[in-house]
Amino acid sequence: MPASQMINIGCGSHYHPDWINLDVSPADPQVMAVDINHGLPFSSKSVAVCYSSHVLEHLDKVGARHLIAECFRVLDHGGAIRLVLPDLEALVREYLRILDATTSDDQARELDYDWLMLELYDQVTRNSPGGEMGHFLLSLDEKDRSFVRSRIGVEAENFWSPRQGLPGKHRLNVVMSRISWGRLLKVTRERLAGWLVYLVAGKAAFQSFRKGIFRDSGEVHQWMYDRYSLRRLLGQAGFVNVKICAADESQIPEYEKYSLDVLNGVARKPDSLYIEAFKP
Repeated sequence: MPASQMINIGCGSHYHPDWINLDVSPADPQVMAVDINHGLPFSSKSVAVCYSSHVLEHLDKVGARHLIAECFRVLDHGGAIRLVLPDLEALVREYLRILDATTSDDQARELDYDWLMLELYDQVTRNSPGGEMGHFLLSLDEKDRSFVRSRIGVEAENFWSPRQGLPGKHRLNVVMSRISWGRLLKVTRERLAGWLVYLVAGKAAFQSFRKGIFRDSGEVHQWMYDRYSLRRLLGQAGFVNVKICAADESQIPEYEKYSLDVLNGVARKPDSLYIEAFKP
């Protein structure tokens, strides 16, 4: 593979055709099915840019170090890494600001306080898809949504946008088209294993089994980072010229044309920390 290639790691449903897009559960045929826990499927020094958005926090500390080391391995000399992830420092500062407001009898900020508590803890502690965040988002009236919009941007809009109903057969076809055979086999094996656990060990053991499967699914947050810990992580892996940047700022040539972090002049995920570094 020529070193001009750029890879988008854990792209989800947001990607650009000029990149090689990777995800553990591809939502489109243009996306390669890759489990990054097993490394990156590229030869050493074969890639120009490694990018990931809101992926690193879903790995434990060992897994995060492994992914950064893999990015360093596959990047050619002078290659760039760009990481986007929740900004722990900004979250804590905003939490303290809203905490001061609510404890000063500003009841109008109570929902903002509740949301920030969910940002801090829900994706760490949840045991089912969506967690309490999903219930909270559904409960918000239009007049109460501005603060959440300011925090998570397009993610909130996607959640609130009307779901288009499809006839059952067509809906099933859409779902099936997005599930790889490997993923389908994995889900089937987990279901069978769950039934066996229920039959052998009972309901309590079955519920614990389901929680374990969910928490290993990749949805929960395993760690959080700030500008210091992320700089140190990249430096320890061998990267140089580590720089914190804005959503619309990059040293990657023509980066803005890919609309990975900014859509129509607005940051996709305003709560994020953006950082770039280079392989010497």
